[in-house]
Amino acid sequence: MSLFSDNIKVLRNKKGVTQQVVADGCSVPRDRYVKYEGGINLPPPEFLLGVSRYFHISIDILLSVDLRKIPVDDLLKLGDNRILLPIIVDKSGNNFIEIVPHKARAGYLSGYADPEFIENLQQIALPFLGAGKMRAFPIGGDSMPPHTDKSFIVGRYIENLGEIKKDKTYIIITQSEGITYKRLNSKNDDSITVEPDNIIYSPYDIKLSDVLEIWEYVAHIGQDDNKPFTETASMDNLLLQMSRDISQLKNRL
Repeated sequence: MSLFSDNIKVLRNKKGVTQQVVADGCSVPRDRYVKYEGGINLPPPEFLLGVSRYFHISIDILLSVDLRKIPVDDLLKLGDNRILLPIIVDKSGNNFIEIVPHKARAGYLSGYADPEFIENLQQIALPFLGAGKMRAFPIGGDSMPPHTDKSFIVGRYIENLGEIKKDKTYIIITQSEGITYKRLNSKNDDSITVEPDNIIYSPYDIKLSDVLEIWEYVAHIGQDDNKPFTETASMDNLLLQMSRDISQLKNRL
């Protein structure tokens, strides 16, 4: 627990308070707090929760990230303090955008909350996109034309579920699907309904408990200059949709 001990000492000094003040804020005697900060005793779960709330930093960050190496003032707290990310800027003060490459797509679920994983991603700057924390994600499949497997969607981080709007498109990070890009159909009490733009695919529900992150579309980067829409493609989609509907009717009958 030496990393945890070092972290609470760093945070206490940054806050400019005594051990007694932090101990009182965490509802423990000072002598017990001293042993936790000194790495003499292992802190119980209730103390971890108390110190997390006191410093407004999640337990996993306190236990796994060396805050001596990351300037606390340059950290961006996201998602109810679930994630802590460094804000990296260029010489003009513009935020850099991390790019999640295709090869790191599968690893994003285990690395999205790890500042070191995020810092090692390639970065670009797109100042014209304005303010907000943004990230670029690879898109797979044909469910959201004209975007293809060669496309990257740049999304702005959504901190509050109330910010999402019907008919807008979002990159949704879930425990079960990983990275998915879809259009919002509706918001429900415990889920959201999303739909692909390709009509051969059906809308489906995503449980809110399954959602890790939501990023709102702000731009896309592509490497494919094929025509995004043709009458032939439209007729093909229509015929496929009709075939699917007929099959569903037959099953019901």
